[in-house]
Amino acid sequence: MKPVKVGLLGLGTVGGGTVNVLKRNGKEIARRAGRGIEIAHACARELSKARICDTRGITLSVNAQEVVDNPEIEIVVELMGGTHLAREMILRAIQNGKHVVTANKALIAKHGNEIFAAATKRGVMVAFEAAVAGGIPIIKAIREGLSGNHIQWVAGIINGTSNFILTELRDDVLSSMGVAGSKKPGTAAGKDFATVLKEAQRLGYAEADPTFDIEGIDAGHKLTILASIAFGIPLQFDAMYTEGISKITRDDVAYAEELGYRIKLLGITKRLEQGIELRVHPTMIPARRLIANVDGVMNAVLVSGDAVGPTLYYGAGAGAEPTASAVVADLVDVVRALTSDPENRVPHLAFQADALSDVAILPISEVMTAYYLRLQALDKPGVLADVTRILADQQISIEAIIQKEPSPSMQSVSVIILTHQVKEQRMNEAIKRIEALQSIRAAVTRIRVESLGK
Repeated sequence: MKPVKVGLLGLGTVGGGTVNVLKRNGKEIARRAGRGIEIAHACARELSKARICDTRGITLSVNAQEVVDNPEIEIVVELMGGTHLAREMILRAIQNGKHVVTANKALIAKHGNEIFAAATKRGVMVAFEAAVAGGIPIIKAIREGLSGNHIQWVAGIINGTSNFILTELRDDVLSSMGVAGSKKPGTAAGKDFATVLKEAQRLGYAEADPTFDIEGIDAGHKLTILASIAFGIPLQFDAMYTEGISKITRDDVAYAEELGYRIKLLGITKRLEQGIELRVHPTMIPARRLIANVDGVMNAVLVSGDAVGPTLYYGAGAGAEPTASAVVADLVDVVRALTSDPENRVPHLAFQADALSDVAILPISEVMTAYYLRLQALDKPGVLADVTRILADQQISIEAIIQKEPSPSMQSVSVIILTHQVKEQRMNEAIKRIEALQSIRAAVTRIRVESLGK
C-alpha cells in the first residue's frame, strides 16, 4: 500500500522535529499505522534558512495554499502558529477533503467550534493532541482512556515558562534561607521576578514579549480545550478567567514555603451543580502533592474521575521532538482510520457533536476556594482585630495567621492569613474594606489555595 502523503505548514522547531521523528522512526510508525507516512510538500517563510531537519525529497514552497491545494496530499499538518492564516488554511484544507493535524492551541480555543463543524460536515478528521502539554498525551487520556469516568475536575501546570520562573524564584528563596541542595554552590540569592524573566528569555523559554505566558493566556487556551473534552461542552475561551504570575514576589514564595505550600500557575476546571469553573491563576497547593513538585519547564496535568480517582500525567510541555511526538501520534491515528476503520472515529471533543452540553461557565466571583492574604500593616495595637472583624463580617473563617517582626527601619509589618473556603465575591468585598483601613499600607496580595485532593 502506498504511503500517505502529508503536507506540512511550517518548518520551524516543531515542524523540523516532526520531519525528524517521521524519518527516524518511519518503519515502526508504518507498522503501527498500517501504511507509511511521508512529508511530501512543506511550506516555510524562508526557504534558504538553516533547519534542524533534512528536507531532501520534500517539495518546498513559501505559499501555504500550494500545500493545501496539492491533490496528492491527504493530511495537512498545521504548525505555523497564529490564528488568521492558520484558520484560513485549515478551513480550506477541510473544504478540499483533507484531514488536518494541528498543534495550534489558540486556534482551537478560539475557532475550534467552527473548524470541527466544518470537518464533520465534510467528513474529515481534525486532530490536535499537540495543542496541549506538548508531548504528554493528555487529550487522548481524557478523551479515550478515561471515557468511562464522570470527570470531576482537571488541574494542570500547562505553561512551562511560568513554571520555570516560579521554580527559579523558589530555588533562590531556599538558597537565601540556607536550605541544602537548593542551588549550586556559589549561586547568588536575591533574584526578583524581573531578573528571572530575563533569564528565561535568555534561555529561550520565554518570548521577547512574554505576555501570553506570564499572564496566563497561553494556559487559558489549553485549559479551554481540556474543559471541553472533559465535560462535553463547546469551546468557550471568552468565558475564561485568567490571572498571571507577574505580581508574585519572593516574599510570597517564602511564606508559601513556610506554610507548607508551593505556588504554581494552574489551569483549573471543575464541574459543579451550578456550572463549570474555568480559571487560570497563581495557586498555592500543598507541597506534599506530586504536582507541587513539578519543576522547571515541565508540564503536568491532574485529572480526577469518579471511577479512577486522581491521575497525574507528566512530561515535556514543549520542544521540537516532545511536541512532534504528539503530532506524529495524531498522524498515526488518522492513517489508522483511513486504512482500517474509516467509520470508527473518536469525536473531536470526546462527546458526540450533537450531545455537547450548553452548561454555564461560572464567573470567578462565584468560585469557592481558600485564600492566602498578605497585608502590610502599621505595627500598632488593634490592627489585627480590625482585619479579623472584617473577615468575620463576610463570614470568612481563618485557618492560620502569621505576623512577622518588623525590621528596625520599618514601621509596618507583614501579616499573613490563610482562610478556609469562601465564595470569591465575599473575599473581594473583604479585601476592599481591609485596603480602606488607614493602618494598611499597600494593596492586599491574594493567592487562591487549592488542596487538589479527592
